[in-house]
Amino acid sequence: MEASSWDALRKQARRLEAQLDDQMIAYRKLVSMKSDGSENDIESDIERSLKQLQQVNSQMQTWVSSGGSEVLSHTLTRHMEILQDLTQEFYRLRSSLRVKQQHASLLDLRDFDRAKFDVETGDSADQALLREQAAISRSSGQLNSAG
Repeated sequence: MEASSWDALRKQARRLEAQLDDQMIAYRKLVSMKSDGSENDIESDIERSLKQLQQVNSQMQTWVSSGGSEVLSHTLTRHMEILQDLTQEFYRLRSSLRVKQQHASLLDLRDFDRAKFDVETGDSADQALLREQAAISRSSGQLNSAG
């Protein structure tokens, strides 16, 4: 392989890393705000960019395995560490967002119950879950007030 191929791979890796940094900043802001459903698009974009960076790192690994120098090996290791850090941060943020969404969902259900929202009618699965959640909320409220 030519040196220009390695340089092209490094340039592509750096471009993807910078793109992922920008995406993660936007995602971090989104996670800190109230969810509006737009997180799915950015999550897909981040997952796609992570996969592309993984593919570039794999190509760099092939280059290093076929007789690359120690400097190239060190460079590859650094790019792999960056990928790992970005991936871990993405999973941490996504998990945090899911917890916030579940919490908001539970609060919404409790608000429905408090407002005497009529969930006792109808027979959809969602309404059955709402009835069950309302019953749980009432039970825990009674336990908390009894304690």
